[in-house]
Amino acid sequence: MKIYSEQGETVDAVCWRYYGQTRALVEQVYALNPTLAGHGPVLPHGTALTLPDAAAAPVTESVKLWE
Repeated sequence: MKIYSEQGETVDAVCWRYYGQTRALVEQVYALNPTLAGHGPVLPHGTALTLPDAAAAPVTESVKLWE
């Protein structure tokens, strides 16, 4: 899936926006976009990113601490 960064976003913020988590996804995004690290930590507005399929995103179990 191809998406575009919003103003002031980082790669982990993009992962959080689309997947609701960052665990192991940030590494996958950098692997799919080898030139991405050259932009620095904050991506320029409108930077195209290829994201892994949702099926490839790790599934994590939520723990509820309080009811």
